[in-house]
Amino acid sequence: MIREQQHTLPDEIFKVIFENSPGSLLVKADAPWFTIMAASDGYLKITSSVRENILGRSFFEVFPDGNSNPDDVASARHVFTKVAETGLKVDIPYYKYNVYNANTQTYDVRFWSCSNIPFSCGNKVAYILNVVVDITAEVNARQAAMESENRLRLAAEATGFATFDWDLNDEKRYCSPQLAELLGYPADTALTSTDVFNMIHPDDKATVVNAFNEAFKTGIYCYDVRIIWPDSSLHWISIRGKQIPGEGKNCARILGTVLDITESKSDEIRKNDFIAMASHELKTPLTSIKSYIQILAKKLVNTDDSFVINALSKANLQINKMTDLIHGFLDLSRLESGKLPVKPEQFDINELISDTVTEFTQALNSHIINFDSHGVLNVYADRDKIGQVISNFLSNATKYSPRGSTITIMSKTTDCDISVSVTDLGVGIKLKDQKKLFQRFYRVDSDKTMTVSGFGIGLYLSSEIIQRHNGKIGVESTEGEGSTFYFSLPVSPPL
Repeated sequence: MIREQQHTLPDEIFKVIFENSPGSLLVKADAPWFTIMAASDGYLKITSSVRENILGRSFFEVFPDGNSNPDDVASARHVFTKVAETGLKVDIPYYKYNVYNANTQTYDVRFWSCSNIPFSCGNKVAYILNVVVDITAEVNARQAAMESENRLRLAAEATGFATFDWDLNDEKRYCSPQLAELLGYPADTALTSTDVFNMIHPDDKATVVNAFNEAFKTGIYCYDVRIIWPDSSLHWISIRGKQIPGEGKNCARILGTVLDITESKSDEIRKNDFIAMASHELKTPLTSIKSYIQILAKKLVNTDDSFVINALSKANLQINKMTDLIHGFLDLSRLESGKLPVKPEQFDINELISDTVTEFTQALNSHIINFDSHGVLNVYADRDKIGQVISNFLSNATKYSPRGSTITIMSKTTDCDISVSVTDLGVGIKLKDQKKLFQRFYRVDSDKTMTVSGFGIGLYLSSEIIQRHNGKIGVESTEGEGSTFYFSLPVSPPL
């Protein structure tokens, strides 16, 4: 073994060390006493000692070891003896030693880190420089963080959640025993990441990969997937996690929970099936009613009874509203069952906007709708679905803005995308509500909107349609001044 170079201690060096080392104590290597020869002001302060009371006394008389175990390599006696005998520096990164508090007359729990450096005269170690650092605050903070994390983990597991801790640097994964049970195995089963991934339904594996890639962008790890248990039964699990950044912007860990949502998903599927069935059954009698009203309107086209004409017009308008609601529910059920197809084609979006505006102005003359077409703007998308989004924007603008006010539609293009916006002069939307507008069944709770009909599915469907086109959707609004809803679509067709 190579011995560390021993040090000599001239008086001027000794003085510099003590002036610049706030936690320094000089001990004579006169085993077994190890007499204290000098102490810096910083050492006296952090150990609550008085210089006159400790100089010339044995280190262990002033600071009792408190541990009679001779095999304890962290004990001061063991460390000092090793330094004196070998002439090697010994570091103790962590140990506990309580300090007497004269004010409270009790001992305060303290944690320390220390270095013990030998200084020689000739070939023999004459002194040991004991340099200590109080790390109590760091230790307490680390323990508090661990206790908090453990409490959160226990709370999650008590409510049926499984927890995981994924260290991306060394690929280590901690999973609670509940995870194996959620996957259909006994709690003590050791499962690898490959085992879990292989259990995922083949149609859902891309969802996992996309969620992992998205976590690096947003910090959120979130998805729902189907898994196949060992007994071949199908189950749903929901994963919610958050990435913990490492050095720089690198993702170091992902912490999260796993919950079995099979029952709620089954209820949701049954609900969607019921909505689809009910909506489909309602379409037939509603279509018949609409036909009868149109026939009556044609029969009475030359009548002088304005009341009848007005009543038939309003009845037709209400039927159109009911038809739109039914179509919305049908699209919702198709969307959530994965059966809402997107059939892209190339078309002029300005022509689509003009057609949609014409339909609105013919059916509803309560607002002024301005749209200035700027030539041809071709886009590759599902024409009917995009028309549905534009109609929804216009419908909301007429619902939430005063009669006779102006609604402005704009379209523009850049090198990357084509965007469409609908601006109204209505009630506006609070910032806290803007973030939730595109959620399913969400409606703004306000005195100004209580009389407005709707189920809160239009913007949700619009959002899903735009996302399926790899586009973006959003809103800008100031309460009391109006709103601008917008979406953008890629110029080039997706590869």
